[in-house]
Amino acid sequence: MEKSVMISVSGLVKTFGGKNNKVIAVDDVSLEVHKGEFVAITGPSGSGKSTLLNLLGGLEKPDSGKIIAAGEELTAVKDAQLAEYRRRRSGFVFQFYNLIPVLNVEENISLPLDLDNKKVDKKELDDLLELLGLTERRYAYSGQLSGGQQQRVSIGRAVINKPPCIFADEPTGNLDSKNSREVISLFKEIIAKYNTALVMVTHDGSIAAEADRVLTMTDGKITDERVRSF
Repeated sequence: MEKSVMISVSGLVKTFGGKNNKVIAVDDVSLEVHKGEFVAITGPSGSGKSTLLNLLGGLEKPDSGKIIAAGEELTAVKDAQLAEYRRRRSGFVFQFYNLIPVLNVEENISLPLDLDNKKVDKKELDDLLELLGLTERRYAYSGQLSGGQQQRVSIGRAVINKPPCIFADEPTGNLDSKNSREVISLFKEIIAKYNTALVMVTHDGSIAAEADRVLTMTDGKITDERVRSF
């Protein structure tokens, strides 16, 4: 059965710089991402992959083109609505964990709900901590955690709202190979549990090979697309 479309993009263009030094970071990109799909974006540095990810997640606005994500046309909404989409309908995981050092594990994970004045469901938080392998570390602070544990906390923070889309930019970039494999395994468990879409930028070919589909970018364009053979 064909999965429903979670993200639909057409004719996306994003440029930086002025008239004399303009750089086309994303050049007429069109794509679809389906519910429950793991899509990896690869390519050399400067190819536009992180910019594309930021556009899909609503962190940046395109110069032209259309983005429909989780049923909402991001290119047609005001800044306040875009901020609400980022807060409620998407989750972000970055190379650097961006944890709040004065908050413990469960407080960092619950932060998106707190900022949205929503009450934390204790059972759901307990279940998520178990999934993350952090039940015994729930009251620890970031300085007391390993890099792999800190990234698990940031993944939990991205997932606590059960967003339909998760965007990850080099989430294994600061991790060793063992922790990298564990993080990818965790992402796959999250996709299966919540049926969310995952779009990940990575330089690591072994990580990209775990994705359902791999998009390669060159000079702002998608130049190759490979579907994983099962």
